[in-house]
Amino acid sequence: MSFQVDIGRASERGQREKNEDFAAALAADEASRGLICAIADGVSAGGHGRAAAQTAVISLVNDFHAVPATWETTVALDRLIGAHNAWLADHNRRRSDDASGLTTLTALVLQGQTWTVAHVGDTRAWLLRDSELVCLTQDHALDHPDLRSQLTRALGLEDTVRVDFHQGALQVGDRLLLSSDGVHGVLKTRKLAQLLGEAQPAQAVAELITQAALQAGSKDNVTALVLQVQGLASQRLDDALISGRQLPAAPRLKVADQLDGYTITALIADTGVHRLYQARDAATRELVAIKTLHESRAGDAEERAMLAHEAWLGQVVSERDAQGFVRVRTPTAPNTPSAFYVVFDWHAGTTLEHLLAEQHRFGIDEVQQGVIAITRALGRLHRQRVIHRDVKPGNLHLGDDGQWRLLDLGAAVSGNEPAAVRSLHAGTPSYMNPEQWGEGEHASADAMSDLYALGATLYRWLTGRLPYGEIEPYQTGRFRRDPVAPSRIRPDVPIWLDHVVLKAVARDRRQRFETAEELLLALERGASRPLAAPHATPLVHRDPAALWKIALAVSLGFNALLVVWLLFLPR
Repeated sequence: MSFQVDIGRASERGQREKNEDFAAALAADEASRGLICAIADGVSAGGHGRAAAQTAVISLVNDFHAVPATWETTVALDRLIGAHNAWLADHNRRRSDDASGLTTLTALVLQGQTWTVAHVGDTRAWLLRDSELVCLTQDHALDHPDLRSQLTRALGLEDTVRVDFHQGALQVGDRLLLSSDGVHGVLKTRKLAQLLGEAQPAQAVAELITQAALQAGSKDNVTALVLQVQGLASQRLDDALISGRQLPAAPRLKVADQLDGYTITALIADTGVHRLYQARDAATRELVAIKTLHESRAGDAEERAMLAHEAWLGQVVSERDAQGFVRVRTPTAPNTPSAFYVVFDWHAGTTLEHLLAEQHRFGIDEVQQGVIAITRALGRLHRQRVIHRDVKPGNLHLGDDGQWRLLDLGAAVSGNEPAAVRSLHAGTPSYMNPEQWGEGEHASADAMSDLYALGATLYRWLTGRLPYGEIEPYQTGRFRRDPVAPSRIRPDVPIWLDHVVLKAVARDRRQRFETAEELLLALERGASRPLAAPHATPLVHRDPAALWKIALAVSLGFNALLVVWLLFLPR
């Protein structure tokens, strides 16, 4: 069943001179991203309550579906609400007429099969299920008969705002209501439940509620936004995999074995943590790749969480355009899968690591086009706030279709990754930037770490060597000399490409590319607008102990001469 919600909205100014309530709802073009609705009640004391309420709702509703799909729902809501609150507080502070605009805000997001509420102030969110009405929020107002309109939290009140979040499961038949205090201030819970349960379209129900509030004597603006859930989207991939963590690990499979409609055709890899199989889908007859946990890791909750995150991330980054990545498929099992596994598209081909090991020689144009394709893929990752953390030749795949793809998101971080992934010091030593070997604010991997790793990969792609030499896992990175220009090793490398590569792997972080777009522009422009030649790194930066070593050598030499003069030269 497709995601389907009937939406109704009604708002009246009642006995007030103007209506300072505002409510809106917006569904995303992609059903998996769901819909968001919000209600705000402007505080009229400053005279700008309507503007505060309207801007708060419109900015949140319009911007929510534009955030990266990798952001968790509460994170996206918190950042958007926090940003608007800071703007509104600053706007209030700058006004010269002492008038300010404050507002409450209650937002409701429906995604997949869950609801999420973000709340500030005394507007409310309600859920009607099986004739029982439950309030999902708690008012932020003083609990005193004479001070009930005195808010303790509101947007624009202070530079920062604390937002309450609540989440729960969504069911077909649920009815949800967002109401201003002009509605729930006069209508009892039982009356609201009766009105919300009326067998009428959502718009008619919203109008019934507002009219009932006016008839009950409400002296405030009255606003009701009603949602009737008529159909749910399929489970989001991350939800399905989280629930699937309770499934057993797949057994060791052999060629011709069956797994939920897939026939195993080959074992591709066995790392001791995962197994990767080639299989054929019985329904479509297409080849797929199946990734499972090794039976020795079947009971490891962290490994299960990491595989679930990798699968979810693969789905998210290739949701709109799978070019540059391997698309994750929804398993074709008719019911609950019999084991915990992930299904990917199958692309025949090989990795750059394998091609380099076979001494395959790439033309300069081939290298340029290949690294451009990978840079674009990295740029898409970074725009979604995802850091790959293990870019290397073994994770660059050239398909038989001629397309380059970036593999293995198992170590990637997105903000939703399990703690085990976040704490993992990921990366291959020879492709790790100098900062990651030390301590400080840049010691953890970031987008520039991915770009450095791609630069080291490009250096090896062109020359067959690594810019700073091979670094074993038990060693510490050594960066005591600048890399030799690729053209000194391979004369057909143009000087402009020399400059791009050396900038990408510069020892000093400040000299490297900051974004994938900057690297992509340099690669696409090529010789038409070449980069300036990089400066040599001073000895004191390459080896901070060098001055001490030189001073020690001079001191030893001076002392040796003094000893010779005292012992052997005539006085």
